Amino acid sequence: MVAENRESLEIDYEDLASENGEQNICYFLPEAPVQVLSYLDRAVTEVTLSLFPFFPRIAPEVKIRIRGLPVEEDIRMLRQLHLNMLIRTSGVVTVTTGMLPRLSVVKFDCGACGYLLGPFVQHQDEEVKPTMCPSCQSRGPFELNMENTIYHNYQRITIQESPNSVAAGRLPRSKDVVLTADLCDACKPGDEVELTGIYTNNYDGSMNSKQGFPVFNTVIYANYISRKDKIASDSLTDEDIQIVRQLSKDPQIAERIFASIAPSIYGHDDIKRAIALALFRGEQKNPGEKHSIRGDINVLLCGDPGTAKSQFLRYAAHAAPRAVLTTGQGASAVGLTAYVQRHPITREWTLEAGAMVLADKGVCLIDEFDKMNDQDRTSIHEAMEQQSISISKAGIVTSLHARCTVIAAANPIGGRYDPSRTFAENVDLTEPILSRFDVLCVVRDTVDLVEDERLANFVVDSHRKHHPNAKELQEKEARPRNSQQTSATTGLELIPQTMLRKYLMYARENIHPKLEQLPQDKISKFFAEMRKESLATGSVAVTVRHVESLIRLAEAHAKMHLRSYVCDEDVDVAVRVILESFINTQKASVMRQMRK
Repeated sequence: MVAENRESLEIDYEDLASENGEQNICYFLPEAPVQVLSYLDRAVTEVTLSLFPFFPRIAPEVKIRIRGLPVEEDIRMLRQLHLNMLIRTSGVVTVTTGMLPRLSVVKFDCGACGYLLGPFVQHQDEEVKPTMCPSCQSRGPFELNMENTIYHNYQRITIQESPNSVAAGRLPRSKDVVLTADLCDACKPGDEVELTGIYTNNYDGSMNSKQGFPVFNTVIYANYISRKDKIASDSLTDEDIQIVRQLSKDPQIAERIFASIAPSIYGHDDIKRAIALALFRGEQKNPGEKHSIRGDINVLLCGDPGTAKSQFLRYAAHAAPRAVLTTGQGASAVGLTAYVQRHPITREWTLEAGAMVLADKGVCLIDEFDKMNDQDRTSIHEAMEQQSISISKAGIVTSLHARCTVIAAANPIGGRYDPSRTFAENVDLTEPILSRFDVLCVVRDTVDLVEDERLANFVVDSHRKHHPNAKELQEKEARPRNSQQTSATTGLELIPQTMLRKYLMYARENIHPKLEQLPQDKISKFFAEMRKESLATGSVAVTVRHVESLIRLAEAHAKMHLRSYVCDEDVDVAVRVILESFINTQKASVMRQMRK
């Protein structure tokens, strides 16, 4: 601690509870944290000063940070019985304020005789002032002695329930957190954090005037805070990991994953393939430690109404470990990125996170992407390629992380997709925004007698089986217990959705394929041919970003097989996806010629 010039000492709760630890402290700490922590701070400060006499040059006192409390409380479940207790909770940081100095130990000068009064320990919820001078017995005036007063850094943040932990149809709950001393600036908006702190109440006059009766505002005074780097994989058990590794040995595992994406939607194999690769994502790189190359795969769905575009987005929101779903019509630029506004009570400037910041290291799903105005779409250019959001307003200059996959759905101009026009002519989107999408998927509602009959049978069968009162039908048509559900189009054995989600968590967090055996000649020739065709047809421009997209798709396919390297098979699948996307964006006449 002293060697690193830190002013706090971290102690694990398990060490206190062990046989060699102080079990009495461990017993009283959660019930009376204010008193116990003050005694611990005083004891550690005395020991530190005896060993290091010059430690006050670093900090006036040492703080104890308690980590690893055995029970974690959800923000939604915090109640009156938790007041004045030490709790552990977690969430996503949505709002941060600036850092301010807060009075900790105060001294005053008597205006009549100049006597120095104090020290007075400043409490968290009320201001301490002297009433009488002990030297001249006067009642003031008293002036704050700036030199002898001890200050602490002070910052307020707001944490919100993680998007994947909120039940459908419920608003996410949030809670204010106070950070002091070295905990300030420990996190930024969008970070997933776990904290230990004292859950207490604050008197709020403005809230009482609105309610009409005495109401206390609750707040958490943080004692320890840490960022969660691995958001979802911590919940996997050893048995889950063993099943995941066993599944990866299947040579058809990638095709089974493609078929298991949105099994309630018939057909659209190219969209399922693109969404599956986007959920597994590629690898982020940092060449020369100067700039980062994104590893997330962005997908745009565009097509006729009634082709399950929104259903695909809702499925991805359910399957991804961390997802935020929003609509283009109801979200402005600041709602998608980040914005600065005044706090309604304190009137200080606060930095609030938008949808793409909250989806950091996850998936951001935007429906009705074409309904956004041009100014709003321009603001997400930086977030989609550089995966950061720069803020410079009201004296707050910072950069927030937005490392998320973007899957968007848009409707064509006029409502229906015109095959006689190119993709760029069908969609009201500019060239810069289209080039930031790795895969462009066109969904057409074409008339096909055989396919339409199969689709109708699939929909009727799905409604019949999933009716609330269809238990008798399910019992009559029950299959043997050892049989698995199969895909309606490919006939492959489907992976259960809970298992697919665990497989996705494990692959995203633990598999990092390398590019040592990448066939560069194949990629360069493919890129040159695509550039040539793009100039000849005048469709969506092919840029260097398509090479990066191909590498990301190959890495995502390698993750599906839990491979530590990218092989020729992965590159072939990536080429197929890019080529299918390129052909589908052409005019109908050019498309038929290319498919020949």
